[in-house]
Amino acid sequence: MSAADEILDIVDEHDRVIGTSPRGEAYARGLRHRCVFIQARDAAGRVFVHRRTPTKLVFPSLYDMFVGGVVGAGESYDDAALREAEEELGVSGLPRPTFLFKFLYDDGAGQSWWSAVYEVRCELPVRPQVEEVAWHDFLSGEELASRFGEWEWVPDGWAAWERLREWRSAP
Repeated sequence: MSAADEILDIVDEHDRVIGTSPRGEAYARGLRHRCVFIQARDAAGRVFVHRRTPTKLVFPSLYDMFVGGVVGAGESYDDAALREAEEELGVSGLPRPTFLFKFLYDDGAGQSWWSAVYEVRCELPVRPQVEEVAWHDFLSGEELASRFGEWEWVPDGWAAWERLREWRSAP
């Protein structure tokens, strides 16, 4: 089955399931669905950063500081977070990612999805999927910040990053 054929839950503005749709159709029609964003850090606290492959359905060849993806029909956010983190990092036996918060991503141009943000410590050697990840590295906070103006970032990952910074600085 291709990624475009994967069945997703379609949700309303309150994150209640109102139907299902193949992923390709959900993207094409701008149907609201669910996604997970997992910030993976290594033992030294560096953030896993990668560039998406040019064959990705959404945001091809852009950089991201999260691993993650869509939540399948009937799948929980928590299960999707673990599945996506292990798939994209190319590891098995990862600790269950810790849920941090959820927000509604909306690009203002018809693309909208509920986004659950997680974090996980990955002390295993990573072997990212070549179908998903064209380049990767673990970057320190300073190294990551120095790339913000240089690289083109996925817009939903950037929105999650901004919200994560706000969430971490909240009293």
